Amino acid sequence: MITTDILIIGAGPTGLFAVFEAGLLKLKCHLIDALPQPGGQCSELYPKKPIYDIPGFPEVLAGDLVDNLMEQIKPFQPGFTLGERAQDIEKQEDGSFIVTTNKGTKHHAKIVAIAGGLGSFEPRKPELDNIASYEDNGVAYMIKDPEVYRDKRVVIAGGGDSALDWSIFLANVASEVTLVHRREEFRGALDSVEKVSELVQQGKIKLFTPAEVTAVNGDGKVESVHVTVYDEAKRVEAIECDAFIPLFGLSPKLGPIGDWGLEIEKNAIKVDNTLDYQTNIPGIYAIGDVNTYPGKLKLILCGFHEATLMCQSAYQRIFPDKKYVMKYTTVGGIDGFDGSRKEAEKAVIKKIENAHV
Repeated sequence: MITTDILIIGAGPTGLFAVFEAGLLKLKCHLIDALPQPGGQCSELYPKKPIYDIPGFPEVLAGDLVDNLMEQIKPFQPGFTLGERAQDIEKQEDGSFIVTTNKGTKHHAKIVAIAGGLGSFEPRKPELDNIASYEDNGVAYMIKDPEVYRDKRVVIAGGGDSALDWSIFLANVASEVTLVHRREEFRGALDSVEKVSELVQQGKIKLFTPAEVTAVNGDGKVESVHVTVYDEAKRVEAIECDAFIPLFGLSPKLGPIGDWGLEIEKNAIKVDNTLDYQTNIPGIYAIGDVNTYPGKLKLILCGFHEATLMCQSAYQRIFPDKKYVMKYTTVGGIDGFDGSRKEAEKAVIKKIENAHV
């Protein structure tokens, strides 16, 4: 049986950053993830997609963000159970938990932190009769490596952030990018909408709205799509292409965690955000996109904040008789967060005092 202080379910960015915050408190972490590698959606779905809202990084690729987080937590030596899904949980008499995966691996922890992102997920597919026959032959529901589309003719369908962001990105990769959306208004960020509009004016993106792809054609692979444009004539355009990428989002599911007795609201776990992001079961927390509370924003940086407060609460729960005094990495670094850190701080203070003598 694997024993740890905090068992983190989900090895995405929020779960990985929780390891760092726990490490500063000298709490040991172990992570479970159904994917074969850490990083969650950032590694599995869009490792080459740029992210713009991480503090200190004007732009960082999702995969690079994961690499940086892994490097950041290396000093704390977390354990990983990858390629296995958290299945069952049993609360022990002492308030700790035993979590068993679908492959029978048992984990004993004082605290459980669910950081499963959107949970298990499946792409939302357009209702086209023959689309399954073209999957992996020109039809894809996510973009892992944009270089696959280098100098290719690409048709993207969708009106959210993913459709807009990838249209913008591929405009400098593919030989031709066509964006199709059912409505004239987009659901994505205004800045992205403006960038797409600029690229349309420059002739780098072809835009069809309101419209939708109504047929996929080709002999064994995608060769063209039919786009129905809902103007006065309701015309149909045949667009030759090498790839069709419908980006209609993901259909998230909590999976077995949904049967753990947690309070669920709209497929997310309700938490108390007034203090520590704890669930209705003491000792079980939910952080990142998997949770919900009034004013919730599904942003990576919000998950980092939630992970920080969760770890503070977990420390107090594990050591109820210890008074924790907030320390800063600018004083002790990460190696100084142990029993000798007071001496390190005294040395720093003494140097400052001597400098003023």
